[in-house]
Amino acid sequence: MIRKKEFLKFIGKAIIRMNINVLTIFPEIFEILNSGVISKAMKKDILSIKPLDIRKNATNKHKNVDSKPYGGGEGMVIMAEPLIKTIKSIDKRKLGPVIYMSPQGQLLTHKKVISLSKLKNMTVICGRYEGIDQRVIDNYVDEEVSIGDFILSGGEYAAICLIDAISRHLPGTLGNKDSYLKDTFSNGLLKEDVYAKPEIFDSNKVPEILLSGNHEKINAWKSEMSLLKTFKKRPDLLKKIKLTKKQKKLLEEWSSKAIL
Repeated sequence: MIRKKEFLKFIGKAIIRMNINVLTIFPEIFEILNSGVISKAMKKDILSIKPLDIRKNATNKHKNVDSKPYGGGEGMVIMAEPLIKTIKSIDKRKLGPVIYMSPQGQLLTHKKVISLSKLKNMTVICGRYEGIDQRVIDNYVDEEVSIGDFILSGGEYAAICLIDAISRHLPGTLGNKDSYLKDTFSNGLLKEDVYAKPEIFDSNKVPEILLSGNHEKINAWKSEMSLLKTFKKRPDLLKKIKLTKKQKKLLEEWSSKAIL
């Protein structure tokens, strides 16, 4: 007979488990995920990551999955057939939305990460060279996602960033369940300055307020410093959140003093 505690633990795992299929020509790159937080999530059955080698569905004896683009141009393009065969090899119940990591996609944001973390299944396509055949995007891809306005050697590195960001929001992944709730961007602002031991280093001292033990004042300081750091480094973020009267007043004071 299964004890109540064990049963609830089992049910909890079943509810929060997330499956991510990754289509790539370099599955070995994803071995890096066998370390750190993601590794712990996989060991707990919170997260399942399945790299699928596109080359296994190549249609020629040389296992080529790319060819020159029609109409000429630089580089090579990953062909449609091996990609589509790989997609079709996935159990439909485990497929989920198909996401193509592409510099032409929607920019990945904190809000988007939270949205994706609520999925049960997801399939990620990692492009290479000049990209993938447009017919795959038109007929099989649900969404294109970018991690920034720059170019990488392949979508694998972008996919790792995506998976890492998502995994942090899966219940049970982080040791402290509240950690991600206080990260940069969690409330639309940058995180305040943080300090570690020793108290004094190279004549630089930790702010007195953090040593006071007064949690109410410490929290107020953290909130103000978070706002100040955002004001200095990423003022564009302030236009996207609803500010309190106190925050607006502080911003007006800093602006008048030309704090940089």
